[in-house]
Amino acid sequence: MQTKLLELLACPTCLGKLTCVAKGTSESGEIETGNLECEQCGKSYPIKGGIPRFVPEDNYAASFGYQWNRFRSQQIDSVNGTEISKKRFYSETGWTPDWLHGKWILDAGCGAGRFLDVASNNDCEVVGIDISNATDAARSTLAGRKNVHLVQASIYELPFRSGAFDGCYSIGVIQHTPEPEKSIRSLPRVLKPDGRIALTIYERRRWTMLNSKYLIRPITRRMSKKAILYSIKCLMPILFPVTEVAFRIPRLGRVFSFAIPVANYVNESELSLRQRYQWALLDTFDMLSPQYDQPQTEKAATAALRAEGVVDIERLPTGGLNLVGRKAS
Repeated sequence: MQTKLLELLACPTCLGKLTCVAKGTSESGEIETGNLECEQCGKSYPIKGGIPRFVPEDNYAASFGYQWNRFRSQQIDSVNGTEISKKRFYSETGWTPDWLHGKWILDAGCGAGRFLDVASNNDCEVVGIDISNATDAARSTLAGRKNVHLVQASIYELPFRSGAFDGCYSIGVIQHTPEPEKSIRSLPRVLKPDGRIALTIYERRRWTMLNSKYLIRPITRRMSKKAILYSIKCLMPILFPVTEVAFRIPRLGRVFSFAIPVANYVNESELSLRQRYQWALLDTFDMLSPQYDQPQTEKAATAALRAEGVVDIERLPTGGLNLVGRKAS
C-alpha cells in the first residue's frame, strides 16, 4: 500500500480517520504489512500482502477469488496482446484519456484487474476494490504500476471518505452482489460534485430468466468451485466445437447461445482459437459459479442512481445495460 492512498481511506463503519501502523515495508517503500486503526471508533483493519483488508476472507464472492486467481491474465490486454478490454472500457464509460488526466478513479469490483490495466495506462490514479481475494491476482498482474492501488472491501461499506473520487466505474459486477440496488446507491457517496459514474449491469427483460444458465444455476451455484470447473473442462471439448458451428448460424445463432450455457465468442476476431477456448472456460465458469446473478431493469438502476443525486443519466449504445451520469454539484 502506498501512503498516498491513506488520504482517501476512511473507516467503513463510521467514516472516521484511519491511522496507519506499518510493520513491514518493501524496498520501494510500500507498506506490505501493518494495521489501519480508526481514530473514532477504534476498529483495526489489517494490511496483508500490501493490500488493506476490510472484509473477512470467506465471503459470498469466494468464487470470484477462485476464478481470478486461476485465470488472472486471460483478459488482460497487456498480456493477451488484444485491445478488447480497452475498447470496452472507453465505450462503456464514455471517458477519454484527456478527461482521465490527473484524476482519482475508483474501479468497483476490479477482479483480476482487467480494466485497471486499461485505466492505469493514463496519467491518473486508479483504486481497485473487490470483496474477494482477486485483489491479490490484480496486484501480481499489475506489479510495478505506481498509479494502481488495491483494497479488499465490500461495495456496501466503501472504506473511503465522501467525495474522494473524480470518477467511478463498475463493469459487469452489480448483478453479482446480494442487493444490486443497494450496491448502486453506495457508489455516488464517494464521488466529488460533478464526478462521473459509469455502470454496466446485466439487463433484465421479460425473457431473461429463461436463459439456460439461469435454469441450471440452482444446481451449479451449490457445487464446489473445483467441481464446477472440473465439469466445464470435461465438457468443453464437446461443447466448444458444437457452439463453434451453432452460434454462427444466421438468426438461429442467437437462439442457440440463449439455449446453450457456453461463453464462446465466435465473432471476436482479435482472439485466436486457443484464446477463445480459454475465454470459454473462464466465462462459462463465470456464468455458473457466482452465488448471485440478479439482472436489473433500466428503470430500477436509473432510479437508484437518481436517489443518490446522480443527474444527466443516459444509456450508452453498447451491448448491455450501460448507464452513465454525474454527481450533482
